[in-house]
Amino acid sequence: MEAKTYTIAGPILLKPTVFGDDRGFFFESWNARSFAATLEVSEAEAPIFMQDNHSRSSQGVLRGLHYQLPPEPQGKLVRCVVGEIFDVAVDIRRTSATYGQWVGERLSAENHRLLWVPPGFAHGFLTISKSADVLYKASGLWSKTCERSLLWSDPAIAIAWPLGELSGMQPLLASKDAAAPLLVDAEVFP
Repeated sequence: MEAKTYTIAGPILLKPTVFGDDRGFFFESWNARSFAATLEVSEAEAPIFMQDNHSRSSQGVLRGLHYQLPPEPQGKLVRCVVGEIFDVAVDIRRTSATYGQWVGERLSAENHRLLWVPPGFAHGFLTISKSADVLYKASGLWSKTCERSLLWSDPAIAIAWPLGELSGMQPLLASKDAAAPLLVDAEVFP
């Protein structure tokens, strides 16, 4: 598996080796040993995934930007198995040199890529295709009391969402996402 890192320390794009022929394809989407090596930690230090999640979204749905604070933070290993999304991770570690900066990647059923969004980052995605199924492993269990969100369109973060690919549609948001606070007002990681 090939890994791409960013100038923002933490998120990692994973590009699996896909074996394909006229019958279809095969790839290893998760391997604890390979993941630990990618993170440059021992297997004992690597995140343990506690929960698997699956969402289906129609074109234009924007989910996020979500995160969980301690004592129940979550890292997420995200992949799109149907359709295409634009996936984003925002650094919300207040003491980080890259606080408020973001990375974004296209994840799709065709490119098989996965994005590791570690604790300390808000996560969100925009559905580009007609629909998309997104699977993600979470390193912590969902906690209503620890869950928070940031406004997807916060000008201080300035995410370059590919809204032009939505044929004039406006993003479709959950009410909690539409009412999320700006980064300056949000409760974030120390």
